[in-house]
Amino acid sequence: MLKFEQYLEQFTNTINLTDFFVGFLLTALLALLIRWYYIRFGEAVSNRKRFANNFLPLALVTMLIITIVKSSLALSLGLVGALSIVRFRAAIKDPEELTYLFMTIGLGLAMGAGQFVMGLISIPLILLILWAHNRSNRNLWKKEKELLFVNIQTDQNDLNHITGLLSAHLPYVELKRMDHTDTGLDLSFLCKAENLEQMNKLGKALTGLSETTRFSMIDQPEVF
Repeated sequence: MLKFEQYLEQFTNTINLTDFFVGFLLTALLALLIRWYYIRFGEAVSNRKRFANNFLPLALVTMLIITIVKSSLALSLGLVGALSIVRFRAAIKDPEELTYLFMTIGLGLAMGAGQFVMGLISIPLILLILWAHNRSNRNLWKKEKELLFVNIQTDQNDLNHITGLLSAHLPYVELKRMDHTDTGLDLSFLCKAENLEQMNKLGKALTGLSETTRFSMIDQPEVF
């Protein structure tokens, strides 16, 4: 009992309890922020809410461990031996999950090491950068989704006339492939249509090229 009291006294003299409780509270708040962001903006197909429930205890336990071991070299070495028997066997199905786990552990490390300002600045900043990056990718994906794949098989050999026909009805036309066949041309275009009316008028114009002209329009060009 005397040894425990001596250890407790040494521990409290080494670690400022006020700083510990402040760090504990900040860790909890920032872990909840990470949890909210992951549930709201994460793209993993698994149950994000269930997975995000691990962030709070993981951050707090990490902070507690770092706070304890930083005060004693002996405890640090003992922790290495104790954790060597721990095996993490849960399957990580999405790299995004691993990213948020590292972020949560990093939060616990920063707070346990007493780097409160670093944690308060870095975590919101990382989440802000992730939000901007994801928003940029979604806008790019949205623009790509608006593209239209048009394939034309015709006995006409005037490429300029066919390209001009598409340009007259669509705001964006880009020739991606041209094959000469025994009967004429096989053309593939990447286009952009603003509405169904433009596609309808283009279809009528392509039909008027010749009786043997065949065409197809697909709104998923990434398949090709």
